[in-house]
Amino acid sequence: MALSWIQIVRLGLVQMCLGAVVVLTTSTLNRLMVVELALPAVLPGLLVALHYGIQITRPNWGFKSDAGGSRTRWIIGGMVALALGGFSAALGVVLMETSFALGLTVSIAAYALIGLGVGASGTSLLALLATSTAPQRRAAAATITWLMMIAGIAITAATVGAFLDPYSPALLLRIVAIVTIGAVFLTTFAVWGIEARVTPQSQEQDDTPFLEGLKEVWSERHARNFTIFVFLSMTAYFMQELILEPYAGLVFAFTPGQSTALSGAQNGGVFLGMVTVGICATGLKWGSLKAWVTGGCLLSASALGLLMLIGQIGNANLVVPATVFLGFANGAFAVAAIASMMQLAGEGRDRREGTRMGLWGAAQALAAGFGGLLGAAFVDLLRGSMADADAFGAVFLIEAALFIVAAIMAVQIIRGREVPNAQLFPGE
Repeated sequence: MALSWIQIVRLGLVQMCLGAVVVLTTSTLNRLMVVELALPAVLPGLLVALHYGIQITRPNWGFKSDAGGSRTRWIIGGMVALALGGFSAALGVVLMETSFALGLTVSIAAYALIGLGVGASGTSLLALLATSTAPQRRAAAATITWLMMIAGIAITAATVGAFLDPYSPALLLRIVAIVTIGAVFLTTFAVWGIEARVTPQSQEQDDTPFLEGLKEVWSERHARNFTIFVFLSMTAYFMQELILEPYAGLVFAFTPGQSTALSGAQNGGVFLGMVTVGICATGLKWGSLKAWVTGGCLLSASALGLLMLIGQIGNANLVVPATVFLGFANGAFAVAAIASMMQLAGEGRDRREGTRMGLWGAAQALAAGFGGLLGAAFVDLLRGSMADADAFGAVFLIEAALFIVAAIMAVQIIRGREVPNAQLFPGE
């Protein structure tokens, strides 16, 4: 039995909770460390990188959910770990005010726990979606769940910011406690009973050791190639994350407020791109996943090339439209790639869907940290020998080239493994 639309939305609530807790570390706690505590910006950056790095454990969590016969417990258990990590991270910031060493120690443990929680809960959730969503609903399911995650990020960032003023350590801990405890309860409500209704219950446990199970998945050519594709494309996706706002400030003299608004415009484009793919692929039955993934990569490359050209001609009025275009292309690519993950996860040996999703999730997490640092490092290196516009433009062109290579890979990997449109989008 496949997931109904209501069940898909319920599982999307878990994604919303994941985004709500994680955004506390990337926005609120990041700002408190840099501004209120006057700590170097690299400190929260390294802590967030730790959270991404820990997610290399995703294949293990996916394998456990495959072998254990119950993804629900890993989804809820992972959310509990994430909630504890989120609250501990806030506690670490508070402790830094009186004892930096103690606060840093607590923060390191907290961000490691956040990475484990995201890996366990997020991977098991995606595996449940991949194994239980009807093929004709996968693009829409990916769109719904990711838009709900973005909503969780936006709502939490806005409400926490409003209630946290005027700031006090006690108020911070109360607000974070409400968010994290609420995330656990909402996740439990959202996921409870769904797996039992849509997944046949296996009568036997899979006793295959993790490394052997991982080797089985890695030996599958499509799984191995898709892992490389995910890492390559997501490296390109995240290379501009740390340099877009500095680009606007250094090359076009954008104020801090203007550059922050630029980031908001990009996220608005991402939202629009995701909605467009969901509506077109599922509602209007236009295009295939291969076409949307490939098209998203090529559009992203075009948008990056456009940003490079705008820097050469120095027209600041074109920066915002080009950035919205980049966000739209990124959003279209991302949601189609996620839907493709859900499709490809079921290919190959049975009861390895979670392991495949974990492998691809680990590649995505590593690419997120690696891509951001790579883009910033290239800009710093090139600015020493060329003008700012040329340095940023060169990095944008490198990103564009990576997206073009990823598009070529997408054509080769998804070709022959996707259901024809007539079958992929049957009548409801």
